[in-house]
Amino acid sequence: MSAANPLHLDLVGIAAAIARREVSSVEVTRACLAEAERLQPELNLFIRIDGEEALAAAAAADAAVARGDELGPLHGVPLAHKDMYYRAGRVVTCGSEIRRNWVADTTSSALERLSAAGALNLGTLNMSEFAMGGTGHNYHYGHCRNPWKVTHVPGGSSAGSGAGVAARLFYGALGSDTGGSIRLPAAFCGVTGIKPTQTRVSRYGAMPLSFSMDNVGPLARSARDCARLLKIIAGADTRDPTCSGRPVPDYEAGIDGGVAGLTIAVPTNHYLDNLHADVLSAYEAALDLFRRLGATTVEVEVPDHDLMLGAIHTVISVEAATYHGPWLRKRPGDYSQAVRSRFEPGLYYPATRYLEALNLRGPMLQAFEAAVFAKADVMLTPVLSTPVPTLAATDAHSNPDGSRAAAAVARNTRPINYLGLPALAFPGGFSSNGLPIGLQAVGRAFDEATLFRLGHAYQQETRWHERVPPLAAGNE
Repeated sequence: MSAANPLHLDLVGIAAAIARREVSSVEVTRACLAEAERLQPELNLFIRIDGEEALAAAAAADAAVARGDELGPLHGVPLAHKDMYYRAGRVVTCGSEIRRNWVADTTSSALERLSAAGALNLGTLNMSEFAMGGTGHNYHYGHCRNPWKVTHVPGGSSAGSGAGVAARLFYGALGSDTGGSIRLPAAFCGVTGIKPTQTRVSRYGAMPLSFSMDNVGPLARSARDCARLLKIIAGADTRDPTCSGRPVPDYEAGIDGGVAGLTIAVPTNHYLDNLHADVLSAYEAALDLFRRLGATTVEVEVPDHDLMLGAIHTVISVEAATYHGPWLRKRPGDYSQAVRSRFEPGLYYPATRYLEALNLRGPMLQAFEAAVFAKADVMLTPVLSTPVPTLAATDAHSNPDGSRAAAAVARNTRPINYLGLPALAFPGGFSSNGLPIGLQAVGRAFDEATLFRLGHAYQQETRWHERVPPLAAGNE
């Protein structure tokens, strides 16, 4: 790849090219905006495009390069973000009718840190309404679509983030992950996404869904790209008292260390149940590759994940209903039926059931660590047990089985939120329907560095992450 085709460079590559004056930030931003205009009618991944502001910021970035100013690690790089990150003075819809015209009076810590690192903002991205949904359907702003096949879901709730990175419209994006909403669009669209350890990244200025389970994290084209983004947004924040004060490692520094000596856990239950043949083949091929690269594998039996799935459902339902209670009572008609039906049950759970679900979290984490991390460094699973489904099959409004099909997509991701552990989703091949297959590496708390090292080693050998959807510009 070269700067002659800047849309196909990854985030780390385009940042270096801009800093070396091989390509200007204005040139790159214009190319991104032109592609956004071309593909928006087909993919519906933006809620708002801020083209004039982005070009002005790009011109300022180029002037800084010309002056020889000290440059940040994302200097002049166009990004775009899920429309749930508050930016003072700007409308932030949260993918909802209720906040269609709501203007934020503060700016999220994650956005501030990205701007301080030199990044530009192209606009705000489509998402599942109030981040409640794993498919990318939105009944207020229209459904976001998968760039590999527009009849299929892009994953949610960070739908525009995954679809836009895959379509090469920008170089990275913030998502959020309460039950899989970074990992699902990463897997469904063939990009990479990191759900960090709970509390690793400040949630100040990010729309809350479930304050016990919400995570802020990036999606980008590679493990290395995500490593750079996470380094920038992670770390203590006095405005978020729940944010960890642990030092943030330089994730890129050790990313080339390889996997020799690592032990990878292969679960014998839950995560590999009823795998489609295409997914099983991709998963086994990944394990074989890691073994060839010097890793070892060990089978483990994970604790009762059905219990965890029930517990996280209770916690998210109650916490989301607590936040949405006033609107649910006063403006129920402004929610889509699919989302309202998921919020309302949380109003009726007894406090004892909610507290039981919270209290189980510590013991279940201890049991998981004893079963997995006493024997291995990471656990590898598929993100989804089947090929990526269609929008029609998972449409809760028009399909009687749509709600059940939509809920099933998060079966392998939700337990990791309940445990609070980090997980990296990365592309592991393609199924016979032409859509990506995603793999998930789960690590010890605050050990994102090992996940990045594993993902990067895989991507150096496979190159699945470099494949470009047919509709993207310059695809050969």
